[in-house]
Amino acid sequence: MRHLSKRSAIAVAVLLFCSVAVVPGLLAQNKAPEPPPNTLTQKERKEGWKLLFDGKSTRGWRGAYQESFPTKGWRIEGGMLVVEPAAGGEAANGGDIVTVDEYSNFELVLDFKLTPGANSGIKYFVTEELPRTPGSAIGLEYQLLDDARHPDATKGINGNRTLASLYDLIPAKNRSPRPVGEWNRARIIVKGRHVEHWLNGVRVLAFERGGKEFIAHKAESKFRDRKDFGEAAKGHILLQDHGNEVFFRNIKVRAF
Repeated sequence: MRHLSKRSAIAVAVLLFCSVAVVPGLLAQNKAPEPPPNTLTQKERKEGWKLLFDGKSTRGWRGAYQESFPTKGWRIEGGMLVVEPAAGGEAANGGDIVTVDEYSNFELVLDFKLTPGANSGIKYFVTEELPRTPGSAIGLEYQLLDDARHPDATKGINGNRTLASLYDLIPAKNRSPRPVGEWNRARIIVKGRHVEHWLNGVRVLAFERGGKEFIAHKAESKFRDRKDFGEAAKGHILLQDHGNEVFFRNIKVRAF
């Protein structure tokens, strides 16, 4: 094999460098785009995912302790389900909304966007068998909160009322929330008594419903006197009206 001339060797080196530099760019350009909000991919359909919000209607939801969807306090705007502001009152405007269906073993995913100082929540195992309270319906809660501005973040024990925590029971850890005004992704996984909370792709807490840790935290919480709290065999999924504007989209669930 003949040796390359100095000029040819330089040309080959340049070509190799350009190839290495350009290929990643081409790969990035060819990367599959994010699917539109409020849709399911073919893979998700095969895996059993179901849309809980199609971006256009309130089908599949109703008011907590009601037969139909609230006539005020909630709106659909630009493919988003929005709880409207009402001076921070708990279930004082449109009230909470719940899924028509009940779930036992499931995985729930949704995107949420907070406004400054906002408070809301995602509840699960809401049974409506308990007497209706003046405020929000009762259930296990994935806390949604602007920790920097809302005073509830400093209450409770060891931060158990902060974003992504099991409200008033277990604090979330190793969180990487995106700033208020940007979309974050919540994920709740329930398999039997095992429950996990995820935030933006990171697991931030796990517990066993009715387990020793759960019972110990419950004894220190506002739910201490509620027998069998959070231990129902099945229940509704709830989005909370806490009187602050919060946006939801991409609400998906699959039952196991």
